Amino acid sequence: MTPAARIAGAIEVLADIETKRRPAAEALKDWGQMHRFAGSGDRAAIAGLVYDALRRKSSSAYVMDDAAPRAVMLGMLRLERGYDVDAIAGLFDGSRFAPAPLSDDERGKLAAASLGGAPAHVRGDYPDWLDASFAAVFGEARAEEGAVLASRAPLDLRVNLIKADHDRASAELAEYNPEVTSWSPFGLRISVHADAKSPAIQADPAFIKGHVEIQDEGSQLAALFSGAAPGEQVVDLCAGAGGKTLALAAMMDNRGQLYATDTDKRRLAPIHARLERAGVRNVQVRTPRGAAEILDDLFGKIDLVLIDAPCTGTGSWRRNPDAKWRLRPGALEQRRKDQAAALDRAVPLVKPGGRIVYITCSVLEEENGAQIRDFLARHEGFTLVRPEEVASALGERSYLFRKAAMLTETGLLMTPRRTGTDGFFVSVMRRS
Repeated sequence: MTPAARIAGAIEVLADIETKRRPAAEALKDWGQMHRFAGSGDRAAIAGLVYDALRRKSSSAYVMDDAAPRAVMLGMLRLERGYDVDAIAGLFDGSRFAPAPLSDDERGKLAAASLGGAPAHVRGDYPDWLDASFAAVFGEARAEEGAVLASRAPLDLRVNLIKADHDRASAELAEYNPEVTSWSPFGLRISVHADAKSPAIQADPAFIKGHVEIQDEGSQLAALFSGAAPGEQVVDLCAGAGGKTLALAAMMDNRGQLYATDTDKRRLAPIHARLERAGVRNVQVRTPRGAAEILDDLFGKIDLVLIDAPCTGTGSWRRNPDAKWRLRPGALEQRRKDQAAALDRAVPLVKPGGRIVYITCSVLEEENGAQIRDFLARHEGFTLVRPEEVASALGERSYLFRKAAMLTETGLLMTPRRTGTDGFFVSVMRRS
């Protein structure tokens, strides 16, 4: 496919997403099935165009004064990819399989494209109804924080220290030129060009043998800040597919006992194969059975309850740019209820001196600090561990990390702009 034909295909996919209000991945998959002549390189390039357009949907619509898929694509090529008007006109030339030629009006808007004077939510490319929430956290820097949340994310890997080390994993993945992550002692980072195919990590021998797992550096740090140690009794209360369960097991060096559970057994389905591949032996998966409490035999016995809470996912918008435009206020309120329920469920499990570690991949105060303050008001006997102490798990990197992250009285917040990770909030509470 020509570059122009790829752009035409991407506009088709954007129209499908807008009309059917469905995830971009589904629309891209369907497009590929209906256009089997498109090779893997074509599909990767079209996906890159679609996701970049979704990342810059608001700002692109602003400069073009039009939110239609074609206009959003034009604005993205100008703002995100830096094409000049002539370069864009060369792609929109009306030739076979190419988009229709630029109109004089489109040329004028592309030539004058500027975000000067645009509202913060436009410059930051996030939904306007979230502007007050972003302002509460980031103040005047909210547009800048949002803009970096709208950027492309690298591919981060966690080296599984049960089976490998940094040097061995780096050597096995040398073809991808991995770099050591800035903060995580377990991390490797692979940069991916916008039009490039994603590295086939899951087909690589290093992954198949369990030497590495795909996990954002921020998620790795959130697990590290839990302080899970060999010999402890640990519950991963919202384990899902097991990403943090695997990280905790490696930190515990396969010693002690780690219980992984979730309210939805469907989310737990992949965990069994992942545990086997990673060589984890100290995890017991507790699958829910109706309304029965499956952890009651653990009441008062647990050193650490980790809550990777269900949330809006605002901190992971770099990886799911279409999700931010589907998010609605009702979803935020439902997540807050789910988070409070998970926190309350953790209380009877924790023994004296034990701790609850609350994690979200959200940057919103409603899901983070406010949730912690509400919890402490409901439950006496828990005190906050100072975020400076939590960050000390990074050793010599701790000082610079504390300068980069946002530290408050309730926890610490990572963001792509500040720490180069996805957005994660971590709060640690100890039972007296």
